[in-house]
Amino acid sequence: MPSFSLEPPPSPLPAGRAFLRQARFRLRDDYFVKITAVMRELTDDQIWWRPNEASNSAGNLVLHLCGNARQWIAAGVGGAPDTRDRVQEFAARGPMPRRALVERLEQTLADVDAHLTNLDRALVEAGSDAPLQRECHPQGYHQTVLDAVFHVVEHFSYHTGQIVLLAKWHAGDRIRLYDDARLDAGRSAGPRGTA
Repeated sequence: MPSFSLEPPPSPLPAGRAFLRQARFRLRDDYFVKITAVMRELTDDQIWWRPNEASNSAGNLVLHLCGNARQWIAAGVGGAPDTRDRVQEFAARGPMPRRALVERLEQTLADVDAHLTNLDRALVEAGSDAPLQRECHPQGYHQTVLDAVFHVVEHFSYHTGQIVLLAKWHAGDRIRLYDDARLDAGRSAGPRGTA
């Protein structure tokens, strides 16, 4: 099982680069891995199931994460055209199959990661965190680039938890994201073994 923990870098990084390193890890190697792992345990019907009309399905949440990340990072930070249809993300009822949803999420995160890689390069070239303080306007909000990236990461975290909960509703104990024995063993390992 993955640890969902990022080891410290070999040498200290400036704060802005450390922030981007953590953001990229969370999006690609934490949230994406969790979402795809739990979706493997669901049928296409379960992916589109809603507990009630005021709630969203896991499928809606994946579409929403893709729309949000593209709007805030690709368009807001990177300057790509904003083509988001937020209403449709929640109105969809399927039957987009799991594979297509996972591919859309994977492509979205690849595009976002490319923008974050470019941003990291800009930090190196600037020799400061100034590129993170540049103003951008995702979804019409006045933000710094740092605020926009932080928003996407925390937004992904929030909805990843919802997707995991919906999957556990259907799949029960087939959903296992952590090795409990390893987490318990970490208590005696000291600071590096804490979770």
